[in-house]
Formats: sequence, C-alpha cells, structure tokens
Amino acid sequence: LRVVESGGGLVQPGESLKLSCSVPGFGLDYFAVGWFRQAPGKESQGVACINSHNDNIQYHNSVEGRFTISRDSRKSTVELQMSSLKPDDTANYVCAVHGKRLCSLNQIEYETWGRGTQVTVSP
Repeated sequence: LRVVESGGGLVQPGESLKLSCSVPGFGLDYFAVGWFRQAPGKESQGVACINSHNDNIQYHNSVEGRFTISRDSRKSTVELQMSSLKPDDTANYVCAVHGKRLCSLNQIEYETWGRGTQVTVSP
C-alpha cells in the first residue's frame, strides 16, 4: 500500500485549506484513516481520525471546531478541511491508515504512512 497526501501550501492566518489522502489503485473504503502533524522541534500530534464506517470520528482539542475530517466515497479519499488556520497549525501533515474497527489519534495504531504535505500558516 502507498498512502499519498495532497493539498498543502502556504496560507495566511484565518484562511482555509483542504488536504486529501488516498491510496492509489486500492482505495480507502475499508480503512480507518488518521491525520497527524509534526512541526520542527515538536512531537508528532494526532489531529483527526475517521473509521471505515464513518461512525467514529475524533479530533485533537486544538483543532476541534476548526477542522473537519470526511470521507469522499466517490473519489475514495479522506479529506481534512482546515479553517481559521493559525500559525501554530504550521506542520507537515501526514496521513496514516489501519484496518481496525475504531479510529485513533495514537500513532502506534497505524500500519501504513504517507510522506506528508507541508502546511505553512504565515502572515
């Protein structure tokens, strides 16, 4: 499996950005998907996750109300819509997948990882 992220970029504080996660040639329908981020000098942080049934969704408290994770079944992708972005959101955002029933913000649960897409929030 190869996990691919897209959608990162440079935005100003308060703006929005949407990230997308996919597994080319296979799809994400049967996987729980998590988004993680890591900024230079900081530990990796679980941002949001969604399970394969879309009935278990979790967010880190620092993004609750600003970020939305969702599954696009038509494109077989999982997207992370980020709004009201802050400079503290600047990080490399990485998508990971696993085949368990529930999603998790704990990176130890995940089996396959992408390389990430950079998000920079700066005036």
